[in-house]
Amino acid sequence: MQVSKVSNMPIPLNQEVLAKTIRAEVFDAIKSEIPEFTPDCYISKSELAFFRHKCLDSLFSEVERELCSWNNSEHRPESNQRKKPGLESKGPNASKVTFGERTADYVASFGGSWTFILAFFSFILIWIAANIWLFSAAVFDPFPFILLNLILSCLAAIQAPIIMMSQNRQEKKDRKRAEQDLKINLKAELEIKIINRKVDAILNFQQSSWRTIQQINFDVLEDLMAEVKSRNKGD
Repeated sequence: MQVSKVSNMPIPLNQEVLAKTIRAEVFDAIKSEIPEFTPDCYISKSELAFFRHKCLDSLFSEVERELCSWNNSEHRPESNQRKKPGLESKGPNASKVTFGERTADYVASFGGSWTFILAFFSFILIWIAANIWLFSAAVFDPFPFILLNLILSCLAAIQAPIIMMSQNRQEKKDRKRAEQDLKINLKAELEIKIINRKVDAILNFQQSSWRTIQQINFDVLEDLMAEVKSRNKGD
């Protein structure tokens, strides 16, 4: 009759289990509590069942802790407060808009509107009407309206570079916005890669844990079937 290394009690006949036949995970669980437990020791089937259940509980707890740590890492407060690159438009280093740039933007905005077109078209009609009918006796710009042509040429000569100034500034703003979008996209791509790695690690861990749990359950089932067969033979 063999003696159990766990309880130091004699093991009933046909109830002893050699330690080296026990699955490695269960053997490690027993050895963590009984350091002198070696592969040549014996343990009873009831004690083995106890340690199997304990090992299963430990595996389930480990899987649950891993899922909780994953959820916590995904909802960290600092991750929501992290500044996105390029969005800090306000600050001491931010570029200031000068008076000339604001004026150029306003002129370009007003010069490209229907308000400017209708107002200037009305001005031309009034100018022509004034020089043909209203001041027919003493016209200040007779036909073919050389002064009006001079005013239009000067306006076009001044308006064109102002609009180009506004377009150049808009191009700089678009270039900065494109750089900011590129930085944000690169950061998002990096975070997606990190998340994919975490998901792969969790899946691998879960597959390994569930495989071990399944194998232990198969061992328990085999022991139960063997016990049922032995009882049937005894009957």
